[in-house]
Amino acid sequence: MGRAPRVGSELSLGDRLHGCKVRWGWGRYDYTVVPGLYALGRPDAGSPVLVTANYKLSFDALRRELKGHNLWLLSLDTNGINVWCAAGKRTFGSETLARAVRSSELAKLVKHRTLILPQLGAPGVSAHLVKRLTGFTVVWGPLRSADLPAFLAAGGRARPAMRRVEFPLRQRAALAPMELMPALKYALPLAALMVAGSWLLAAGGRWGPGLFMAGALLWAAVSGAVAGPLLLPWLPGRAFSAKGLGLGMLAAAIYLAVWPAPPLPAWAAFFLILAVCSFLVMNFTGSSTYTSLSGVRKEMRRYMPWQALGAALALGLWFWALAG
Repeated sequence: MGRAPRVGSELSLGDRLHGCKVRWGWGRYDYTVVPGLYALGRPDAGSPVLVTANYKLSFDALRRELKGHNLWLLSLDTNGINVWCAAGKRTFGSETLARAVRSSELAKLVKHRTLILPQLGAPGVSAHLVKRLTGFTVVWGPLRSADLPAFLAAGGRARPAMRRVEFPLRQRAALAPMELMPALKYALPLAALMVAGSWLLAAGGRWGPGLFMAGALLWAAVSGAVAGPLLLPWLPGRAFSAKGLGLGMLAAAIYLAVWPAPPLPAWAAFFLILAVCSFLVMNFTGSSTYTSLSGVRKEMRRYMPWQALGAALALGLWFWALAG
């Protein structure tokens, strides 16, 4: 059967630094562990088998919470995607799991026939199909890896609180950098173009109008990508786009209070901030815990034309102001 790599539950300084870098969007899609079987501590034939993704943040979050335990960790090849997203893409799925069980010869290694899977992997895994393909029974572990010690100590029983999906401020704040970096990837070049366009198009070659609109764009990007996730439960409206619209009104009011401008540029900045904030908060649906694919598609069809219209109106007013 060969050897299984042994891992510890303590994260090194390198693990923590790389994890922080990935949360800011650097190397996110290459942060993986080799799929396969790992030994945590000194497991034996009776030790539990926990299944996870080969996204290293997921793998590290799992082993970090299991200090003092002797377990087998089976890492599935999810192409470096976390459990929940991989379950939606079916890379964390029944067939992938069955292949991993067979290739690791798990049936020869352990005496029991139980696999403990993360609850967020349930959309991609059919327990009865796994049983038919491998002979192993799927047991759904708790939602959070921090609850695994108590879950294991209770003989594989999860309390109701372990099944409840929550989305507190700390979790939303952790996701904000992942929203901000892609937003700035587009906002910074566009802001530079606005400044250059102002110099070329404005009467007398003025920097002011470009700096004003560039500032509005960057302010909208930060507001939508950071303030949107942080304030999400308190923003009015049910649709994320509507929440972003309310945030955009607040952000525009603050910006125009700090940087007053004549009517045409002021209205241009107002509509730009509204459109960008609405779009970015809508984009946060991909990081939320309670949206569905059909709901996201419906919301995009309904709101994206209005967001595009708002952006077009903003640019039109700005060009009008430059011409004057």
